[in-house]
Amino acid sequence: MATPNYSYEKRQRELAKKRKAEEKRQRKLSGKPDDGSAPDEPQTDGEAASAPADPATPQT
Repeated sequence: MATPNYSYEKRQRELAKKRKAEEKRQRKLSGKPDDGSAPDEPQTDGEAASAPADPATPQT
C-alpha cells in the first residue's frame, strides 16, 4: 500500500489558497462586486480620505 504524500497535498492547498486570494484581489481591483454583498466596505485606494467636508454634497 502506498503512503500518502502529505507534502504534496499541503502544497496543493497552499496553491489553491493563493489562487483564490489572487482572484479576490482581481475582483476588488475591477471594482465590480460579484454578488453585490457589502456595498459599504471601506475603500483602500484613498477615495475615503478625499471626501468633501460638506455632507450635503452627494458623492458618486
